[in-house]
Amino acid sequence: MNRAVFIDRDGTISEEVGYINHLSRFRLFPYSATAIKQLHQNGYLAIVITNQAGVARGYFSEEMVQAIHKQMTKDLEASGAALDAIYYCAHHPSVGEPPYQFDCDCRKPKPGLLLRAAQDYDIDLRNSWMVGDRYSDIELAANAGLKSALVLSGYGRGEWEHQRDNWTTQPDLVAEDLLAAVSRIGNLDLTATSGKTT
Repeated sequence: MNRAVFIDRDGTISEEVGYINHLSRFRLFPYSATAIKQLHQNGYLAIVITNQAGVARGYFSEEMVQAIHKQMTKDLEASGAALDAIYYCAHHPSVGEPPYQFDCDCRKPKPGLLLRAAQDYDIDLRNSWMVGDRYSDIELAANAGLKSALVLSGYGRGEWEHQRDNWTTQPDLVAEDLLAAVSRIGNLDLTATSGKTT
């Protein structure tokens, strides 16, 4: 089976600027391509998992989400990196109109997208990670049996400093950003392989 690092989009792989309703608002973090290349070097698939309820809210269409993902893919490829897959949820349980107003199983922290990815790519979730800047990413990891990393980019620093005492689940590691998280995951792999303890 494969192992993967699942990556939140806004605030983790790209800048958190609120709802992205135009291509000009999408800005990839400068270290994201390096992080994804490191994941592949360490034997992980790199898969984006993102909530995009702006569709349900009527802020933009699914076509805009797909255009953003096409731009993200292009920007990463320009730096020699490539995602293995992108999964998104356009639903919201109480806002909008059907089919987007829907209490689905794919909106984080529910595990539907992760379970679909695991089936599509034969992924061992127990040996995989979820990296994100929101507590919902940490909850998602717990709900799907993954390890979790909270990054302090995006909303991460504020959530960690002001809300963590109320969290029922804590992240397995906290890192400054995606690249730092990936490096620490790689170091944990090396420690496990060598049998060393810290």
